[in-house]
Formats: sequence, structure tokens, C-alpha cells
Amino acid sequence: MNPETSLEWPYPRPDSPPLLTPEQAAYTLSVWLVPRFSMLTLFCLLEPLRVANRFGHNLFAWELLSADGGAVVASNGVRIDVDGALESIDHSARLMVVSSYDAEATVGFKERAVLRRIAAHGGWLGGLDTAPFILARAGVLAGHRVALHWESVPAFQQEFPELEVSPARYEQSPTRLTGSGGVAGIDMMLEWIEQTHGPALADAVGRQLVHERSGGHEGSARSGRYSGLSRSVVRGLALMEANLSQALPIPEICRLAGQSQRQLTRLFQRHFNETPQQCYLGMRLDRARQLLTDSHCQVTEAALASGFTQPAHFTRAYRQRFGETPSTTAQRYKTGGSS
Repeated sequence: MNPETSLEWPYPRPDSPPLLTPEQAAYTLSVWLVPRFSMLTLFCLLEPLRVANRFGHNLFAWELLSADGGAVVASNGVRIDVDGALESIDHSARLMVVSSYDAEATVGFKERAVLRRIAAHGGWLGGLDTAPFILARAGVLAGHRVALHWESVPAFQQEFPELEVSPARYEQSPTRLTGSGGVAGIDMMLEWIEQTHGPALADAVGRQLVHERSGGHEGSARSGRYSGLSRSVVRGLALMEANLSQALPIPEICRLAGQSQRQLTRLFQRHFNETPQQCYLGMRLDRARQLLTDSHCQVTEAALASGFTQPAHFTRAYRQRFGETPSTTAQRYKTGGSS
């Protein structure tokens, strides 16, 4: 069966490689590979992002780094080429440290200085498996709950008694993310996908990876509200959430979701009391409002980022949903107000 014509084809971009450069993607994850790192942990970090890219337009990119820009050998003996050296990273990057055995053996003052520089600029830092040792020794985990591989917990507590160790598989704050490594990386990335593009996309990616999301993280925002929906509805929602800035036609969403427009409309009305078009429009308007309130961007920028190319249509739809114009929302939040 030709996957391009099959209604069961699960992806909207079967012919488009999902590998993006940082310049192309909305979000980039920089990964510092420490010698003898866990290959399983690396794969569990990257595969959810790769699959998410097949549902949307230019969502995620990743770059691999080493201390000196040279290849790194994993704990299983596989040699991995990287994209650059750790020192070249921008201080605003989202950096994840991946290590396993002998985490500190090759980490020196220069590497710890890079971590401190990112932290000093309010950047995001993460560490998996034994990498929390590296972050803690750089002094960038103060005030944050820490999760790491269970074998390393006693030694970590002895060395850093002032830091709170969590029994969860991972711990997340706005600027730190630590975890036990291995398959916990899938849950961590699914939560990131949910935070940036919505729960339906995260659920759809999890299904494609044949992964049941863990409840082991106390702070997870996942509500389970999509667990009872049919696969075509979840696919439709995921496609909408992944394509807010470049709105897809509803017939195209139905085709990619593997359902006729009439049937998908019936399912949406049953579950949400809305048509797919109404649901999609609401998602895009909600994204615009989030941008206006959280990022203080201009009205035109919020409209374009939410897939609206006609200002009059955007303003009319926004007023109908929120009872005010987008410029009113933008002005209120620029002056420090709240709704």
C-alpha cells in the first residue's frame, strides 16, 4: 500500500526529512555529550523531537556538542561526531548535559565556566543520569530540586547535603531540568512538547513511540483529557497544535488525520461541541493572546505567529472570543496590568 494515499499514514510530512538546523526551528536543544555518556539517554532525548517535527512545520532542532568539538565515544563504544565545541554555545541556549560513567573525569574549569555563564544570564540548563554532579559542582543547582540516577543518589547527597534530591524520574523548573536518564528522557521531552505546542501533539508523539507517559513527575501538566479520544481526533488536534503559525486547510487536516471531513466534524462536535474549524480557530486565537500577554510582542507579530494574514479578520475573531481587541490586550500588559 502506498503510504501517501493510505488513510492510516500517521504523519503529515512523509517525504520531508524532519532534521532541521537551529536557524530553521522554533526551538533548539543543545546537548553536551560527556565521554562515556549513555547512548540510550541520548536517543530518548532526540527521538520525541524528531517525531514531533513530522507533525508540524519546523518545530525542533538539536545540536551535539563536546568539550573540544571532537567526536565522543559513548559507554557502549560507539563513536559520535558532534556539531561543535561547548565553548561556542550562546549564553541563551537551552543546554542539556548527558553523561554516565566517570562524569567528572574530563570536565574542567573551562567547562564549568560555560555552565556558570549560561546560569548567570538566566539561561536554561539540564542534566541527565550522573550529569547533575557536573551541574552541582559548577554551582548552578542551588535552590532547585534534583533528580538523578538512583545509583548515584547516596554519593550525591553526601557531597551536596544542601541540595534537595527528589525521588521523581525528573524534576523541572523554569530554568533547570534534571533527571535519571534512560527512558525518562522521553517523558521529559514529551512534557516540553506539551508546554510548547500542546498536549495533543505530545500525546500523538508518545503514541508513535509506543510509549505510555509516566506519572512519576509530580509537576507534570498532563491531565489525561485526550486519553479517551479516537486516534483520528488526537491526530487532528496534534496537527492543529503543531501548525498554529501556518494554518492548514481543514480538508488537509482531515486527510492527514485519516478521516473524512464529515466524520471528523461529527467526532469533534461530539467531544468538544465545536467543528474542527472552530476548534482550530480557538487554538490560534489562544496562542495570539498568550503571545500578547507573555512576550509583549506587537499585535501584527502575534497575528502572523498565529496564522492570521488579514488584520481585520484577526481583530474581529479576537474580539468575539475575548471581548476586547488585541491592541487593548497588548496595551494592558505593556502597562503592567493583568486580566
